[in-house]
Amino acid sequence: MNLSTFRYNIAMEPTSKRPFFLRLAQATSDAAGRPAAFLVAVLIVVAWLVSGPFFGFSDTWQLVINTGTTIVTFLMVFLIQNTQNRDAKAVQIKLDELIRATRGAHNALLDLEELDEIALERFRKLYERLAAESRDRLMSGEPDTEPIELPHEP
Repeated sequence: MNLSTFRYNIAMEPTSKRPFFLRLAQATSDAAGRPAAFLVAVLIVVAWLVSGPFFGFSDTWQLVINTGTTIVTFLMVFLIQNTQNRDAKAVQIKLDELIRATRGAHNALLDLEELDEIALERFRKLYERLAAESRDRLMSGEPDTEPIELPHEP
C-alpha cells in the first residue's frame, strides 16, 4: 500500500466508528478538565463538610467521602491516561509528518500551549475545517498534499 492509498483509507474512517470505550474516555477527559467539574467537586466536599455535624462526624460519614473519592480517582486515572496516551501518539505522528513535509510552515503555530482556551479553540476549528476540505478534495480524486494558505485571523 502506498502513502496516498493509506491517507485515503484513513480519511474515510468516520470518528463515530471508534469503539465505545475510546469515545467514553475522550468525553470523560474533556468534561473532567473543565472548570465546572472542579466546581462540582468543591461543592460535593463542602456539602460533605456541612453534613458532618448532622452525622456526628461518624466513621460512616468519613467513609462516604473516602469511598467516593477513591472510586472516582481509580476510574479517572485509567480514562484520562488512555486519552493522554492516544493524544500524545497522535501529536507525535503529526509532528513527524510536519518534519517530513514542511515547506513554508507557519511559525505562528509555535508555542500554542501558551495561548488561552478561546484562541486555541479558534485554531482547532480552523484546522478542523481545513481537514474536512482536504478530505473532500481527496474523495474527489484530488491530492491533499498541496500547502494551504491560512487566513490572517484564525
